[in-house]
Amino acid sequence: MEFSTILFTKHSTEQGDYATLMLNRPDALNSFNQKMHEEVKHAFKIVREDENIRALLLTGAGRGFCAGQDLSDRTVSNDTEAVDLGESVEKNYNPLIRAIMGLDKPVVCAVNGVAAGAGASIALACDIVLAAKSASFIQSFSKIGLVPDSGGTFNLPRALGLPRAKALALLGSKISAEKAEKWGLIWEAVDDEKLQEEAIALMTHFASQPTTGLGKIKQLINQSFGNPLHQQLELEKAAMRLLGNTNDYKEGVAAFMEKRQPRFIGK
Repeated sequence: MEFSTILFTKHSTEQGDYATLMLNRPDALNSFNQKMHEEVKHAFKIVREDENIRALLLTGAGRGFCAGQDLSDRTVSNDTEAVDLGESVEKNYNPLIRAIMGLDKPVVCAVNGVAAGAGASIALACDIVLAAKSASFIQSFSKIGLVPDSGGTFNLPRALGLPRAKALALLGSKISAEKAEKWGLIWEAVDDEKLQEEAIALMTHFASQPTTGLGKIKQLINQSFGNPLHQQLELEKAAMRLLGNTNDYKEGVAAFMEKRQPRFIGK
């Protein structure tokens, strides 16, 4: 597939590769239309199937990260038949959130500008979120009579607790990247000019790490919210059994004993 709404790049390092997926509709604040949904879905398929890609960086082009759904891609008025938004969520946004949270590799999001609506929810579905200090987050759904989708009602209360999650969703208030960091919504707010540098440093790190183990960490933490303790302990046991047989575990132990830097291959 030739991409026209995203920029997808595979980067090579000495020890491993990572990929960058940049939303590239800057004139529309990288809002999603149907074409972008199709291209992002294909990019995730590449990342999922290419075992040499050991992490993914998600970011946006221009002055915004993502303004959510491109409302001009739908015809909505009092004189037209109602649009089935549930179908749009089912076909496009739900698979994307599952792709991000279910990917067995780290997903880093570098929020370069406003993240609004589904754009905010997509960012929060990623494993580590960096944001430029000029960036902002807004759950804008309530302003048009909708609910936070794309995992918004799932990830917001888990990151913030009920009081702040409800207030942000009900009021549709915009919060700055620095407040988002202070509240624990994101990992870190960085100076605008350092966002790309910090994001690349993270990606270079992840490209050299034990990918299978990182994937299991991500999976177990995501599962923990819905599991009782006894079930979570069983899942941890199964993961340890699996990881104890990986090359990276053996290399990690050998490097520790030999007092040298490990050379992980990702499996």
